[in-house]
Formats: sequence, structure tokens, C-alpha cells
Amino acid sequence: MATGEVRGLTPEEIAAACKEPDPSTQEFIFQQTMYRIKDPKKSLDFYTRILGMRLFKDLHFPAMKFSLYFLGFQPNEGEMPNDPNERTFWTFNQKATLELTHNWGTENDANAAYHNGNSDPRGFGHIGINVPDVDEACKRFEELGVEFVKKPNDGKMKGLAFIKDPDGYWIEVLSANNMKKS
Repeated sequence: MATGEVRGLTPEEIAAACKEPDPSTQEFIFQQTMYRIKDPKKSLDFYTRILGMRLFKDLHFPAMKFSLYFLGFQPNEGEMPNDPNERTFWTFNQKATLELTHNWGTENDANAAYHNGNSDPRGFGHIGINVPDVDEACKRFEELGVEFVKKPNDGKMKGLAFIKDPDGYWIEVLSANNMKKS
């Protein structure tokens, strides 16, 4: 490779970088991604009504003036424990939840905003949801007034989309069926 040439990793470099997980990590799970949000009413509406997530648990910390809302995809409210302590334990054992953190008062502060990582300085990019049919999901999102970053047939990467939540965080909308064709 010429000096200064930019490229991705080779399969050999990837294999060398990835190690077999230590047995002590066998029960580790990816449990949550946290977003700071400005207005919990808008965010909870978006993630439940528009994306179809369920609120698993909410926790409030009056002394520190913030609240946490844990959401995820669960087919039935009845599958979640009713007892508050069991529900907390259950919530923290779910894979790939979304934690929305609301610092009280931001909803009334016109200057409150959070960086989504997609403008300079770049960092965090997006979360992704798997849907059965990207076009159908996006048709529904459009009917509900959701802002798009990229529609399914725009750009070079066809068959996936990016939408924005109320705080401007990006959400990739993809279908595993489309990905296996790639």
C-alpha cells in the first residue's frame, strides 16, 4: 500500500484484530444506548407511537432533576412484570434498549439542544431498526410527518432510509431481507 493511501481493513487485518471473547464475558449483553432529550412528551410519543417501541421503565431523580425512560421492542405489555422492582430488574436484562435522559427544564429552554454526532465534530452516528418492509415503513413515517435524512431510493445505498427523532438523532431504517441480498 502506498504511503497515505486510504482503505478499509483487509479480511486478514479484521481477523487479527478480533479476538475470541473471554469466557468471563459470556453473560454480558449490549443493554442500552442513551440519548439526551429536550422534551420527553415529544420523544416518548415518537418512539412509542411512530416507531412502535414500548416504555419498559421510567426512573425519576428529583434531587438531581432528571428522569430516565427505557424503551424497547416488546410484542406485548403483558410480557413485562407489573411489580416495580421486578420490572426494573427485567428492564436491565433486556437487549438493545434505548435510554432517554431528560434533564428537567430543557423542554422550556429555547437554547437547549443536543449534538447528534452527524455534523462536525463527528462522532456518534445513528441507531438502527430492522423492519419487514422499508418502503412500507417509510410510507407510514412520511404520512406521520417524520423528517427524513435519506429516503429508501435516494443516494447510492438503496433499500434503506434514515429518519430523525424530535431531537435530530438519526435512525437507520433497514430490512434484514434487503441486507442478505447485498
